[in-house]
Parts: sequence; C-alpha cells; structure tokens
Amino acid sequence: MVIKRTSHAVYDTRYQIVWAPKYRKWILRGDIRDFVEKCFAGIASSNKYETYIMEIAEDHVYIFLGFPLRYSISEVVQRLKGISAGEILKRYPEVTEELWGGKFWEDGYSVRTVGDKVTKDVIRRYIEYHNEHGKSPQKQLELF
Repeated sequence: MVIKRTSHAVYDTRYQIVWAPKYRKWILRGDIRDFVEKCFAGIASSNKYETYIMEIAEDHVYIFLGFPLRYSISEVVQRLKGISAGEILKRYPEVTEELWGGKFWEDGYSVRTVGDKVTKDVIRRYIEYHNEHGKSPQKQLELF
C-alpha cells in the first residue's frame, strides 16, 4: 500500500470501474479494442491516473485505477468515456452503423472502492473506538 500525499491530505484510493458500449454491442474487438486500450492508457497517463489492471472485453470495459484526490469519480469516468468516444468515432466512423445516435458508450457505469488492509470492519472498529473514548488524550488507534 503506497500512501499518497498532497499539501493538505494523505490518501490511498483505488476504484474498480465498469461500463459498456451503447446497447451493450459486442464491438470492442480487434483494432478497436487495441485502440481503446491505448486511448485509455494515454488519458490515464496525461491525467496522472494509475492504472493497475485494464481489461477490454468485447461488450464492456473493466478498469482498476487510482487517481489524485482533485478529481471526482464521475469526472474521471466522464474523461475516459468522453475522450475515448470522440477518438473512436473519428478513427472508426463505421461503428456508427451499429451504434446510432452518435454515442459510443452507455450513459451509466459501475464503481466500487477497493482497499488493501482497510476493510469495512477496520473502519467500523476505528469509529467505534473513537465513539467509546471520546476526545480524551488516550492512545490513538492506528488505522494503517
């Protein structure tokens, strides 16, 4: 676990994000799949996202990544989907025959937070400890 630091925060955040092409079409194959993967890698690199795992299936995308706190999850997903859709439609205009309406990706997405050692039980114990002991100057329970 690598803790990141900014001037006012310490954090370790990682997310599993999943979404699909419009109408859940099986369109992410061959050259398009390779292009999408390179496109996501470029977006991640230019925005300082850390991609741990990326899987482009024929009908959906899985990405496991971390990113700086200055970005919201919705902003990261919007960037990945928006930039990649524009680039895909420019490079492969023939996909509009299968994906009418000018959109490449479905509107929604799924996201889950992921942690190494910090589970919901660890968080629960940490909060319960502080509720029981109030703000007394007793020994601090370590979260990490």
